[in-house]
Amino acid sequence: MCNASDARRPPVIPARHRFLRGALGPWVFGRTTAKMIDRRHSEILADVVRTFIETGEPVSSRTVSRRHTEQLSSATVRNVMADLEEEGYLCQPHTSAGRIPTTAGYRFFVQHVAGQPAQLSEQDREWIHRELSSASTPEEVMERASHVLASVTQGLGIVISPSLSHMAIEHVRFVPLPDGRIVVVLLSAGGITRDKVIRLPHTIAEAELDRTANMVNAEYRGWTLQAIRADLKKRIARDRERYDQLSSNALLLCDPKLLGEDAPRELYVEGAAQIVTAAGIAAPEDVRELLEAIEERTHLVELLTSCIEAPEPVHVEIGVRGMDRAGQRLALVTAPYAWSEPMQGSLGILGPMRMHYERAITTVACVAQYFNSYLSGGRSS
Repeated sequence: MCNASDARRPPVIPARHRFLRGALGPWVFGRTTAKMIDRRHSEILADVVRTFIETGEPVSSRTVSRRHTEQLSSATVRNVMADLEEEGYLCQPHTSAGRIPTTAGYRFFVQHVAGQPAQLSEQDREWIHRELSSASTPEEVMERASHVLASVTQGLGIVISPSLSHMAIEHVRFVPLPDGRIVVVLLSAGGITRDKVIRLPHTIAEAELDRTANMVNAEYRGWTLQAIRADLKKRIARDRERYDQLSSNALLLCDPKLLGEDAPRELYVEGAAQIVTAAGIAAPEDVRELLEAIEERTHLVELLTSCIEAPEPVHVEIGVRGMDRAGQRLALVTAPYAWSEPMQGSLGILGPMRMHYERAITTVACVAQYFNSYLSGGRSS
């Protein structure tokens, strides 16, 4: 037996988001499944998962036998489904009902079935291209990308920018304020602008700030803050007299910790309202937990940042950890993007466990590819 609340009907997906099978590239997914099953069991499990994703209703053996490519009797399918239930891939919400996938069933489906190469239809590719190409700034590209991702599964589209300490700096400016604080303005190589108000232990004159900025712009264009500081430390240690107060000022002003190295990255989110309905969450306390988790932006950043370190081009997590009970009904599909090494951000979809995985996986991968092209000054076709 299992929770029948998982059998709610999924939202209607706009026709423009239909996806075709093809050859975009190979996907590998996180969280391996412990047990392999034979071809027939795998195919019937895939049929059950796909049917349940489409209808939101428990799937009967008769329904599977009708849609299965191989001619199988309902009795044969029923026996296989009983085996899959015993192995933990399916469960039965009621004794008289059909079966629905368990978390393990979804994971097997994603790793062994939905993980096949796929590609966007031409219609969808053109739609994504129009959405992203109309943006005029990197920030607007990120905002539009979150909209594209949210539109695919009626889930939450999320995009986070690279961390401040790993941004390649194109230009820096130091602006003094009347109260002695300083505004540090950073322009990244990808066109993203960040500013941070800091207070130093001592006052630096405006002319000195300008000289320091000119030195950093002339000698460290394209460097990250971490690399700039490392080089300045070497210079000062090698010849403190030669590298005067200017370098010391730059060392202090370009300190990622002082600039908020661990501060939340820029986060673009769309689809918070629709994910509650799509995930089939009805209990008020579960709705509240989910909305609070979405509101806790730091947690969303942590979820997506973890995919940057993962070896997979697209990372799928079935059952999202760290989101209390609400996370047990959700799945996360993420991919990293980069302007240049080591400047990386990530994007993804947080949606119902009963999402269209082929569609979500392919879209996340393609949006990441488009994203890379736009932010590096190119255009994807």
